[in-house]
Amino acid sequence: MTKRTAIITDSTCDLPREKLEKHQILIVPLTIIWGQETFRDGVDIQPKEFYQRLENEERFPTTSQPTPEDMEAACRQAADQGAEEILIITISSAMSGTFDSARRAADRFPGPVYLHDSRSNSMGLGWQVLAAARAREEGADPQGMIQAADRARKQMQYLISLDTLEYLHRGGRIGGASRFIGTILNLKPQIAVNHQTGEVEAGRRSRTREKALRDLYRDFFERVDPASGKDLRVAVLHNAAPTQADKLARRVREEYRPQELIIQIVSPILGVHTGPRAIALCGYSL
Repeated sequence: MTKRTAIITDSTCDLPREKLEKHQILIVPLTIIWGQETFRDGVDIQPKEFYQRLENEERFPTTSQPTPEDMEAACRQAADQGAEEILIITISSAMSGTFDSARRAADRFPGPVYLHDSRSNSMGLGWQVLAAARAREEGADPQGMIQAADRARKQMQYLISLDTLEYLHRGGRIGGASRFIGTILNLKPQIAVNHQTGEVEAGRRSRTREKALRDLYRDFFERVDPASGKDLRVAVLHNAAPTQADKLARRVREEYRPQELIIQIVSPILGVHTGPRAIALCGYSL
């Protein structure tokens, strides 16, 4: 750690390994519980293995947030590596107790710890972490880093096309998308993250996978407003559907030429709730 301010986030951020290493970002894993087995997300189980098992096993996994002790241990690690202050950016507090664990750890840790609730997950969180890291590299203090993350959050659009609503329903994380239940379990629903409330909301319904992905693309770029002269950053996210994700990414690159484009498989923690073959677009323009 060569930075005065350390950045800690959680394993739902879906940032590629090279981004984490380049910007010296510490990860605290959430936990997957599968029967009597427990797995640290991204440590004891990797996404490809997880999605294969999810489709083939009758038992349904659950998830658990990091403990305050886990968060405090990450703070100690950062301090031992030379950090003088710490910024923790987490998954939405409306989706997980991770932010509360971070708050409790901050109350106990002797050094200065700043907190930011991303009100998102996956790259909705990841883009905010990157915005904070880049602000740090430009000389910002923790408050300036939080402001940079918040600017990204306010412009963030994050739409997900689910292959099935079953996993979101079974996992109890359906939130504002609950109006789907009982009416379209056999359709291809779209959901979105509301970056004001930090909750999941229902989007449009499509009858086929092909139409669902067309709708996803159109709806995302209608919302993100990639106007001329703005910096556009887009992530194409997938739950073990790499061929479709690559095809979508090629279209994004050819039609919009974003400043930054990331293709990434989604964390098992989030895959528990969104299920196999989900595809998402997440990004913003400033």
